[in-house]
Amino acid sequence: EWLPNYRVKEWLISDIISGLSTGLVATLQGLAYALLVAVPVGYGLYSAFFPILTYFFLGTSRHISVGPFPVVSLMVGSVVLSMAPDENFLIEGSNATGINGTGALIDTESRDAERVLIASTLTFLVGILQVIFGVLQIGFIVRYLADPLVGGFTTAAAFQVLVSQLKIVLNVSTKNYNGVLSIIYTLVETFEKIGTTNIADLIAGLLTIFVCMVVKEINDRFKHKIPIPIPIEVIVTIVATGISYAADLEKKYNAGIVKSIPRGFLPPAPPNVSLFSQMIAASFSIAIVAYAIAVSVGKVYATKYDYAIDGNQEFIAFGLSNIFSGAFSCFVATTALSRTAVQESTGGKTQVAGIISAGIVLISIVALGKLLEPLQKVLYSSSAAQPHQIQMLNLCHVEHYLNTHLLPKHDIYLHCIFISVSPSWGGFGNIPGTDIYKKVKDYKNVIEPEGVKILKFSSPIFYANIDGLKSSLKSTVGFDAVKVYNKRLKALRKIQKLIKKGKLKATKNGIISEPGINNEAFETDEEPEDNQDLQVPTKEVEIQVDWNSELPVKVNIPKVPIHSLILDFGAVTFLDIVAVRSIKTIIKEFERIDVRVYFASYQDNLISQLERGAFFDDTVRKDIFFLTVHDAVLYIRNQMTYSDNQDPIFEKVRISSSTFPFLPSSSTHT
Repeated sequence: EWLPNYRVKEWLISDIISGLSTGLVATLQGLAYALLVAVPVGYGLYSAFFPILTYFFLGTSRHISVGPFPVVSLMVGSVVLSMAPDENFLIEGSNATGINGTGALIDTESRDAERVLIASTLTFLVGILQVIFGVLQIGFIVRYLADPLVGGFTTAAAFQVLVSQLKIVLNVSTKNYNGVLSIIYTLVETFEKIGTTNIADLIAGLLTIFVCMVVKEINDRFKHKIPIPIPIEVIVTIVATGISYAADLEKKYNAGIVKSIPRGFLPPAPPNVSLFSQMIAASFSIAIVAYAIAVSVGKVYATKYDYAIDGNQEFIAFGLSNIFSGAFSCFVATTALSRTAVQESTGGKTQVAGIISAGIVLISIVALGKLLEPLQKVLYSSSAAQPHQIQMLNLCHVEHYLNTHLLPKHDIYLHCIFISVSPSWGGFGNIPGTDIYKKVKDYKNVIEPEGVKILKFSSPIFYANIDGLKSSLKSTVGFDAVKVYNKRLKALRKIQKLIKKGKLKATKNGIISEPGINNEAFETDEEPEDNQDLQVPTKEVEIQVDWNSELPVKVNIPKVPIHSLILDFGAVTFLDIVAVRSIKTIIKEFERIDVRVYFASYQDNLISQLERGAFFDDTVRKDIFFLTVHDAVLYIRNQMTYSDNQDPIFEKVRISSSTFPFLPSSSTHT
């Protein structure tokens, strides 16, 4: 769908730059995340390469970077360690190639081969499950993964990542524990042997973590001033490799280095089907988590750039990617937040950037891997653990989650949960001459107030049905507020281009075209939006734009026939933290297209729940709440009467960087 419309002249350079940057990061992360899976680091490069090849053709997200993700890698690693622990490979004699935490001799070659087989077989099975889920059209299951649930899971996983990599940072030899209390056992043994810590590795690890965190903070704070984020992982890797090689850290300080990265590819191999029964439960959870992470990240950028993500097609895309990559000794692929952010922030427009990043990984596999062999393992370990340290800060919000997210006892009965997942809703109108409001579909003589839509949602609102609220809003008002806003931004960009070229003039009475000017040559609405930066005219001109009239540019902007939206929350007894955040976002989405949102018939406990959820601020105040729907309607009528007596209802737009936050260089987030 997107490749035939690809704009080579406008997008190719950006995609190439983005692909080069993302490919370098993907190479380092592939090596790092292999440590979490407990397989040799070279297999991380395979996992950063093969999945992209199939997703390029089958995926619906233009911006996500496909490959390993630490949480998923850790889940795969737990299966690998449980099915192939060191104890299964203890041997005696001259064939011993290594030692475990107890000093016993182990055959590392056989162990690693078995672990690679288990990881690739698990990946193959995860892919099969994902394809089945996609064919059965059950992508909706992601709605049951609440933000606090995912946040709690990733925070706990972040702690596990840190603990699992701590022994590498300290270069302390311990057993590979797995199962209940494995973290406790690992920590106890690590600190028992902390006296054997390698100082060179410890200093390198701590310094890497500190430098990376500082530079990432700089990238975040000054992202509007820095055209391309500083690729700190790449810089640190190059510098650290040079230092390790020049100073010969392995011989002089007994530092742990990579030593060997295989060059080239292994031939494809079938999975060990006999292992399926032992890993089916784990593969189910891994398939869901990997999909949920990818779709969640993909939706963020799809909303920002105004295109759609097909959830069921994403299941099929990742499923086939994992089946394909599983045949080449890879572990499970999804997307990494940090890589995706790099791919988007460096100008990536489409998955062409992804395929170019795969090319960079390919070069590393066939040619450059040997250059990374002197690098200390602690550098990879720090790279794997560092992104999760910020996630650990979320622990301070646990008390807040407990206060705002836990369901009251009377709301956790099973039948209530099932009813609440698919609640009833509808648009309401007024019975003339009364203050009574009834559902429009059920009553013939009810009249909707002019310019006002009333929606009643008959259920507690929580993470599992918040998508239902959003869908019912779109059906009731007849448009998508986010798409309307993005279309208006697109029209304003075009208007500004035309003003700059002298084909339009902005006056105090509006926008006028020069005689004889034909704007049909400008891009049609069907073409993907070009988000290149535009320069702002130096002279500030105040203009008036009536978005419901015909514009002098060819952009199909959905009409907005309402100015007010009333949400009747009389039947809403509970809001969780996900609902609070989503409703606040809904308010802002509507208000930026000049539709005011009001609440009516709310229950007393609702206000306290909203307060605990940090709902109110300078822009969202309590004066939008009314005791009844009729009170809200009367207030809106008075406001509109007053407004009509003052100025015509036009949106005044000032062409300047202060009121165009999306111009010239800032990005608009929805």
